[in-house]
Amino acid sequence: MNQEHARRLRKGSVPTPAAPLPAALAAYATGEPAAPYELLADREDGTVVRCGGIVAKAHAADSDCDDLAVRMRIAADRALAGVLLPPLRPGAGLLRGRPVSLWPYGVPVDPHLPEAAPWEAAGRLLAALHQVPLDGLPGPLPPMRGPAKLFRALGRLSRAASVERPDHRFEPGLGPGVVRDAARALPAWVRGAAPAPPGGVLCHGDLHLGQLVRGSAAEGGWRLIDVDDLGVGTPAWDLARPAAWYAAGVLSADAWGRFLDAYRAAGGPAAWPAGRDPGPALDLAARALTVQTAALALARSAENRRRLDGVERLMVESCARIATLPPDAAARAPS
Repeated sequence: MNQEHARRLRKGSVPTPAAPLPAALAAYATGEPAAPYELLADREDGTVVRCGGIVAKAHAADSDCDDLAVRMRIAADRALAGVLLPPLRPGAGLLRGRPVSLWPYGVPVDPHLPEAAPWEAAGRLLAALHQVPLDGLPGPLPPMRGPAKLFRALGRLSRAASVERPDHRFEPGLGPGVVRDAARALPAWVRGAAPAPPGGVLCHGDLHLGQLVRGSAAEGGWRLIDVDDLGVGTPAWDLARPAAWYAAGVLSADAWGRFLDAYRAAGGPAAWPAGRDPGPALDLAARALTVQTAALALARSAENRRRLDGVERLMVESCARIATLPPDAAARAPS
């Protein structure tokens, strides 16, 4: 960010009210009213544009601005150097009632080259994140938002299922009831319906391969991005999505093994040591991420009036199995 750009931002250079949000974001990021941009994401939980080496994100309108400010200060803290991509500015601005943050651009994982996916890097980064001392970090430290995201996913499913759509019907045995039954088998705190037990470590809260970038903006290798859900919680949650994919047959045994071995070798606390089955340690969080993924899949299929795709079907089918399992992990608290 050059001095002229910084000066224009300080003066409050903003786009015209009529500009679409992505264009408004680009203008905010560059200080230019008609700046060219690349739209990276446009969802209710975040709109993201790239302007050269700058990425601007408009966070969800209902974001807790105080918690987001803490999360951004954590990302900029020296203790997280080499783990989290630091923001270009330590604080968030405000654009049309939504918090906005600026970040350096990093090259994402190529979704078309699954064999080159950086599972080892993901495991090492998570292990490092989970071992950062909480004392000395900017605070007050917010809770990891994993359970809150599950709560929101279930709410979205309920809203989608309550709308009458003559041109869309859920498939027999693969409807909202299957997901709700699986959710009821989870402890209330896991569903975001009660406070989480005390304790835990610094967690990312929404780990998947789309949260890794590298390149000139992330010198030294891969970095984790997206701090919206960063906070204190159970570290198993950050391993839960790949664990759930592996259990459902979406992720290969080779990829899962590479990820888990790298996490363990780097001292990650969530999985038991090598040679022991990590399943019991990760089971509860993996069930939760399966329910979340299935809830969103069904909600999107209803909203877009389409059938489930192959991966979505596997996750909903996994919920049917979860609903029949004994809730033996219900009493486990964050480690």
